[in-house]
Amino acid sequence: MTSPLRLVVCEGDETGQELLDQALRVLDPAVLGFECELIRFDLSLEKRRRTKNAVVQDAADAMRDCGLGLKAATITPEGIGDVGSPNRILREGIGGSVIVRTGRRIPGVSPLAPVVHPIVVVRMAVGDAYGAEEGRTGTPGGSDERAWRTERIERRICREVSEFAFQTAEARGACVYGGPKWTVSATYEGMLKEEMDAAADRHPDVVYRPTLIDAAYAGLLTEAGHQSLVIPALNRDGDCLSDLVLALFGSIAGAESVLLALDDNLHPTVAMAEAPHGTAPSLAGKNVANPMAMLLACAAVLEHAAAARGDAAIARAAQAIRHATLGAAADGIRTFDLGGDTSTSQVVDEVLRRLAAAINVAS
Repeated sequence: MTSPLRLVVCEGDETGQELLDQALRVLDPAVLGFECELIRFDLSLEKRRRTKNAVVQDAADAMRDCGLGLKAATITPEGIGDVGSPNRILREGIGGSVIVRTGRRIPGVSPLAPVVHPIVVVRMAVGDAYGAEEGRTGTPGGSDERAWRTERIERRICREVSEFAFQTAEARGACVYGGPKWTVSATYEGMLKEEMDAAADRHPDVVYRPTLIDAAYAGLLTEAGHQSLVIPALNRDGDCLSDLVLALFGSIAGAESVLLALDDNLHPTVAMAEAPHGTAPSLAGKNVANPMAMLLACAAVLEHAAAARGDAAIARAAQAIRHATLGAAADGIRTFDLGGDTSTSQVVDEVLRRLAAAINVAS
């Protein structure tokens, strides 16, 4: 590798920050065997309020520059007129269009449903219900009060989500399944269905089973036992769907989430990995939260770095982190949410021990 790997790190709140601090231990150059420069931004609620979200935009600008990001869970305040969601600002700031979340079997953990094969949710990263114009009319609190929201999606985003879903399915030998509620909303949601159909024509060897979103929820309990699924989704549908998919495999903290900005050829220009769970305030300071998703996010961002650079050393490090994390779970080194009694730091200690052994073998 000719130059140090540069990676933007977005710090977070409560347990999100604690898990980030623990996971970053696997990115120490002494562990990786190569230099990794961490460019850190404080995205805590306090800093976002103090800077009026300028720090979030600065982080997005830095990610566009280096192409890689790693984000901790952050608090999104509920109050009207507050700083809102940093995730939306980051997505729009880097030009992100696709979010990929993969539910997979966690070794040693029985899934909550008869799911066997991986389920990949490929959802819109922007538009739809998020960032929509909204308001209220009528007498506040009165029976005549009405709430409204104007949602929008773009043909380009629909096309990128659909094409990326089919490319993912083709690479995995999976089935493209699900879709929006195009029968009820032929003009709005039908735009995604149109692009799914077009992508199916471009990838005739991919099994394609478009299914209305409500039926797809039910189908997860029966279809995933037979084949791997890739599900293209609108922003709001995909948000809900991916949380369900991860929980079916045992824990929402058991997988990473990756936000992608793509060029015209669907090659990633920016990849930001994160843990899809929240800040879990009830677990803060107790050293019991599950670090698996954050560790796998570290592996995912290295995988994208390796692909962009064509660097075998980075690819080996990514694979080693993923194997060490899942291997520790398989051998019973798990936090309480996965049926274990190991602390957060002890799980990471074990992952580091396995990484050291893997690196020694590789060298």
